[in-house]
Amino acid sequence: MKLVTAIFKPSRLDAVIDALSEVGATGLTVSEEVYRGAEYEVRLLPKVKVEVACADDAADRFADAIIQAANTGTIGDGKIFILDLGSVIRIRTGERDELAVSG
Repeated sequence: MKLVTAIFKPSRLDAVIDALSEVGATGLTVSEEVYRGAEYEVRLLPKVKVEVACADDAADRFADAIIQAANTGTIGDGKIFILDLGSVIRIRTGERDELAVSG
């Protein structure tokens, strides 16, 4: 299991969500990045964070989709982090790991 976390420009959010849907992501979490609970300072670029838990073999496919959708070719396009997950549990059903992150 992997957790793909992408931080990128808010203007690219719709494109990233569409791209992830096209490559099979069935669920994701979107968060707005806030610095110390306050409004952004002028020197900080606004960002959003998208997180997707997935099977090991889907992580690179999801990362590639995010790169294609979020890339503007300018500074501040963002970063993608791929982390190992020990376990995932769907609260509603109790399903675990790959069953918990599939459709």
